[in-house]
Amino acid sequence: MGYRIVVVGATGNVGREMLNILDEREFPIEEIAVLASRRSLGTEVSFGERTLKTDDLDTFDFSGWDMALFAIGSEATAKYAPIAAKAGCVVIDNSSLYRYTPDIPLIVPEVNPEDIGMYKNKNIIANPNCSTAQMVVALKPLHDRATIKRVVVSTYQSVSGGGKDAMDELWMQTKGMYVPGQERDPKIFSKQIAFNVIPHIDKFMDSGETREEWKMVAETKKIVDPAIKVTATCVRVPVFVGHSEAVNIEFEDFLDEDEARDLLREAPGILVVDKREDGGYTTPVECVGEYATFISRIRQDPTIENGLNLWCVSDNLRKGAALNAVQIAELLGRRVLKKG
Repeated sequence: MGYRIVVVGATGNVGREMLNILDEREFPIEEIAVLASRRSLGTEVSFGERTLKTDDLDTFDFSGWDMALFAIGSEATAKYAPIAAKAGCVVIDNSSLYRYTPDIPLIVPEVNPEDIGMYKNKNIIANPNCSTAQMVVALKPLHDRATIKRVVVSTYQSVSGGGKDAMDELWMQTKGMYVPGQERDPKIFSKQIAFNVIPHIDKFMDSGETREEWKMVAETKKIVDPAIKVTATCVRVPVFVGHSEAVNIEFEDFLDEDEARDLLREAPGILVVDKREDGGYTTPVECVGEYATFISRIRQDPTIENGLNLWCVSDNLRKGAALNAVQIAELLGRRVLKKG
């Protein structure tokens, strides 16, 4: 016996990836519905060997459905998620709307699966920000061993985190560098993204940090440990898919780099590729389409008493969004609903 599953926002990048991953992981599904706005009504999407037509989100009845994976913006989520939750359908939300609500769980299954039971408070579970998700998977086993005091992270985030229009802008600007008359001015980004990097993701706050940077701080504290101090600099880079992060960690206790490497190798969801030779590390191009969070460049930081540096790479459309949402659904099924 399987679950009745709804994918909301099925025509977008993340929604389509959710469908791919549900199929790849053979999630036990009795029935599936794919929803979109009226603008995309009737659009066909692939689910394994099947082709599904989208239904109208505005008129859909969530009664009798087990879970709804939401891949729409915060504004639409604010309208439709409470409707689904009230109808008894558990919402797994990919937007930022509910991440910071105290009584709604923010889940990365490899890190804090014990929090899944909190979903009963509102019938809603939040999916973290893409840059946070991959980092906390790496932090968790190290924190359990040596207790993390402080994290300094610089991210190198792909344009797919900004959606299809952002990917199109990178493509058109790159093309315009070589084809006369095809030049494109920035519209999605604040400056040219092709052959450039932009130290600005999301809106600026009064503190001087961007909201993307604030998200990494707040979400790491909620998912891993509120005592951890985090400072982030988030940068958009001209990469289509795959986020990278340079992470500096300060611990309460000494942790040798070799032990850290062993801990990470044994941790769920992580693949260590760490050879001290040319090419002995993972780059964004190599992580596309993969489930794992890849860790490389593990080494002591000699400038502080108990410090490590590492390089963290993941497919942001997968672990940073769609895969984590499906893993939450799997966790919910195993621990709570138990129908599959």
